[in-house]
Amino acid sequence: MSALPPRSRGVIALSEPNCTVCMLCVRECPDWCITIDSHVERVPAEGPGGRPRSVHVLDRFDIDYGLCMYCGICVEVCPFDALFWAPGTDYSAAEPEQLVHGKERLGEWLADAPSAPRDQGND
Repeated sequence: MSALPPRSRGVIALSEPNCTVCMLCVRECPDWCITIDSHVERVPAEGPGGRPRSVHVLDRFDIDYGLCMYCGICVEVCPFDALFWAPGTDYSAAEPEQLVHGKERLGEWLADAPSAPRDQGND
């Protein structure tokens, strides 16, 4: 088997630190194959005179590849560069429910995404 081109559409990879839970990918997906859950946390004020703020923390980011039609709309609409195409193709499953991959698996695929940031926020 020959190697796939580096920018081939295999799977969608997630850069979890970049995801702000804006839900644009969920709203724009024509197949509704993306599921996101989050919770709100209060971040203390930074410096004197600052105010505490609320941030959404990502709890769940699932893509059902049994429904996904690989259109790439989610990758294109993400304003925070949290989604990338990765050339991976080894995600077959015996049962349809095994085609749902969560944020951990999507994060693993990020290492193979050619346009993804190389620094994963592990400083």
